[in-house]
Amino acid sequence: QVQLVESGGGSVQAGGSLRLSCAVSQYPRSRYCLAWFRQVPREEREGVAAINDIDAAIYADSVKGRFTISQDIAKNTLYLQMNSLKPEDTATYYCAADLSGDPCDLRDYDDFGIWGQGTQVTVSS
Repeated sequence: QVQLVESGGGSVQAGGSLRLSCAVSQYPRSRYCLAWFRQVPREEREGVAAINDIDAAIYADSVKGRFTISQDIAKNTLYLQMNSLKPEDTATYYCAADLSGDPCDLRDYDDFGIWGQGTQVTVSS
């Protein structure tokens, strides 16, 4: 069973950068999608970025050009590099895995059956 553990969250001023990491207990052997979602209290979870087994990545419009998702399979780690951070990026960030083999889709978090515990990112103005 794949398990996910996020790290790297923290507090930063607007315009700053953070890199989130997600330790993947064992990388899937077949097709998969790994993603980052974020959530603020009383709002729906929002898909931020996703990457699949052939390194194809997709991004939410709100983070395009500022965030980069990547993976290092040798290190069993998923990353989210976040640059030019804005106060509206403040949220709890979760990594998630979809092992169904379907194409990555950030619109429906129900597709992702495995989740980490989350890491808080706070961006001050």
